[in-house]
Amino acid sequence: MISGVAERYAGSLHELASQANSVAKVESELSRFETLIEGSADMRRLIESPVFSADDQFKAISAIVDKAKITGLTGNFLRVVARNRRLFAVPGMIRAFRRIAAEARGEVAAEVSSAHELTAAQRSELTAALKTVAGKDVAVNLTVDPTLLGGMVVKMGSRQIDTSLKTKLASLKLALKEVG
Repeated sequence: MISGVAERYAGSLHELASQANSVAKVESELSRFETLIEGSADMRRLIESPVFSADDQFKAISAIVDKAKITGLTGNFLRVVARNRRLFAVPGMIRAFRRIAAEARGEVAAEVSSAHELTAAQRSELTAALKTVAGKDVAVNLTVDPTLLGGMVVKMGSRQIDTSLKTKLASLKLALKEVG
């Protein structure tokens, strides 16, 4: 679920990026920042914890953004978000920005989690299948979630398709409880 705060911030960022003709650059930098969040428990704690003051968050985000060479509009945006104590909403802002950018390009955004890294052939086959379902181009954001054990979860608009082994095993466990 994308909150109203995340939606508003993402909308404003997209408007500024469109005016500066840098939507693709901002999208790429946001993806890099998202990778930093996913790869570090300390980074997640910085973003999610209300313990840190706005000043501490601002200083930390400024240092991280500078070190990661996230510059210009995206760097300034992340600093503003930190200054306004809205870092907790950054993951939602990134998802909302992707969705808004995809819609502006005439695409549908799809979030795909798979149990393992997909090959180039699998990615293109998945994109083609989603394009057939959506009836238009699809911007696919792939993430790897080893807890799925196998299969994938696809979220596209209000639809979710879950073919993960984890969900199938949970359903089987529930069915066995009902029988026994």
